[in-house]
Amino acid sequence: MKLPYSKLHGAKNDFLLTRLEDTTGISDLPAVAVAICDRYTGVGADGWMLIDMTPGEGYDASIRLFNSDGSEPELSGNGTRCAAVLVARERPALSVIRIRTGAGIKSLEVKQHAGLEYLFEMDMGVVRVVEAQATVQGRDAVLINPGNPQCAFPVDDFEFDWRAVGKATEFDPRFPNRTNVSFVKRIDGKTIDVRFWERGAGETMSSGTGSTGAATAALVRGLVSSPVEVMTPAGSLTVRLENEHAMLTGPAVLVSEGYFFF
Repeated sequence: MKLPYSKLHGAKNDFLLTRLEDTTGISDLPAVAVAICDRYTGVGADGWMLIDMTPGEGYDASIRLFNSDGSEPELSGNGTRCAAVLVARERPALSVIRIRTGAGIKSLEVKQHAGLEYLFEMDMGVVRVVEAQATVQGRDAVLINPGNPQCAFPVDDFEFDWRAVGKATEFDPRFPNRTNVSFVKRIDGKTIDVRFWERGAGETMSSGTGSTGAATAALVRGLVSSPVEVMTPAGSLTVRLENEHAMLTGPAVLVSEGYFFF
């Protein structure tokens, strides 16, 4: 079978997007997600996304996301920006794009556009602080939910096996549906440096929901004030508060288009 895709990345958090109508006849979507996301035998990505360009009440398009392990998360901030690129290219008159996700409808404003590169500010909504003072895996943590479960660990540095901690935390018994994990280092009163371990994908270069959760955790702990620059291995994202809503600004770029054969 021949499956068309577009490959995009949001701050090097990469996704493969396929139009929903092109998946007709596929019965095992999680298995296809695992196959197409494999970086050796597939195209390679952190996730595979189905996009339905049909507008509905209050939204311009819908998405359904699968992680590289075939699991289905509620939301990806970087992934939603990638989907917005395809909508913006098809409907260039839109300055605000509304996308229905597993965590509700998200609005994205086009801030800049040059060729295949876009910069969006995305309304992540009100981030829920689940537990401001938690202990997970024997470490100080903040539990938050910006659309999916997040465990943020304040750290002084990254000179420890944070990947092992991230993996163990993802599967910690207190998270029955697993959790995303971030390690948050304060740089100054406006800046944090973060590393990410994402549920179902492992280490990622950046994360939209992870950056939102990390910034919220730092705000809750009084480490920074809004707006917050979130430094990641892939570059910087910005999180600011507006009427208690977290507004995430970051890039999304169309990389390639092609076919996956399976």
